[in-house]
Amino acid sequence: QVQLVESGGGLVQPGGSLRLSCVASGFTFSSSGLQWYRQGPGKEREWVAVISSTGGYTNYAESVKGRFIISRDNAKNTVYLQMNSLKPEDTAVYYCRKGQDYWGQGTQVTVSS
Repeated sequence: QVQLVESGGGLVQPGGSLRLSCVASGFTFSSSGLQWYRQGPGKEREWVAVISSTGGYTNYAESVKGRFIISRDNAKNTVYLQMNSLKPEDTAVYYCRKGQDYWGQGTQVTVSS
């Protein structure tokens, strides 16, 4: 069965960086586009970034463009989200998503001094 397991979250000061990982299994990873979403406290879940199966196409929400980088390693069945210049408003649970139906359990990111 499809499994997506996120990790790498934590507490970071404003202006800091974190790298999230999502390890996937149960499907042909190298053939699948993947996405990151997030849900902040009291907010709707929102889309953050997408990467194509080869990594040749990426796109970002305006709120993170220029600060976040999505990448993947098909040999490791892993997609990453490098988050730089973090702001308090980036505080959220971050989720990995495949297609319409599959989500990871999420990893908490808290940006606070």
